[in-house]
Amino acid sequence: MGEPQRLGERAPREPLLEVRDLKVSYGAIAALKGVSLSVGGGEVVALIGANGAGKTSTLRAVSGMVKPAGGAVVLNGEAVTGLKAHLLVPRGMAHAPEGRGIFPNLTVQENLDLGAYLRHDDAAIAKDLETCFGLFPILRERRKQPGATLSGGEQQMLSISRALMSNPTLLLLDEPSLGLAPQVTQTIFRILRDVNARGVSILLVEQNAHLALELAHWAYVLETGELTMEGTGQALLASEDIRKAYLGE
Repeated sequence: MGEPQRLGERAPREPLLEVRDLKVSYGAIAALKGVSLSVGGGEVVALIGANGAGKTSTLRAVSGMVKPAGGAVVLNGEAVTGLKAHLLVPRGMAHAPEGRGIFPNLTVQENLDLGAYLRHDDAAIAKDLETCFGLFPILRERRKQPGATLSGGEQQMLSISRALMSNPTLLLLDEPSLGLAPQVTQTIFRILRDVNARGVSILLVEQNAHLALELAHWAYVLETGELTMEGTGQALLASEDIRKAYLGE
């Protein structure tokens, strides 16, 4: 496949993440067939596509959860291809996976403490904890409760907050609205806008294409392991092809 169709002009930003010709295979199945994308400093970048397109595989390969079959991942100018996740966290990358992945038997506070497990700057950790409680006040109320007792929306808030406790410059989010009521989803996305405004770059995989494109500065469309289109969130929202394929119009 050739270059993806491009809609709109991208504002120049210092590159934070560069993914070049990324390939991922599961046995004989090629999940990614050469994906190239980038996230600039302070940017929200969305990756949209149908189920099975390779969106989750992209995030897992970028964050060290899956070893790529080819290509390169560059973070802050440093090649990090194939590095394990625990080596990427100190370099500023955090991943809130699909399905939330919290520790259900640990309290909210303990889950958040684990998010900061590689850090030793106690005063800054305490400040970031207060920031998370400011973003998600319900977590302060629930701080002594086991994760299993939280609602789905509260678990998602905890998953995002735990990732933020590592003090990332780049946050990878996989399907943050999955299984949530529309009102809760709107709350999550409003807070993600606030997180981005605080200087955290976001690479977002999201089934709700409308919300994702509204939030995104730049977005990519992934189809069966290949990028077919890219552009500003607003340009893709206005695209008739996108509206038919992903926005149910």
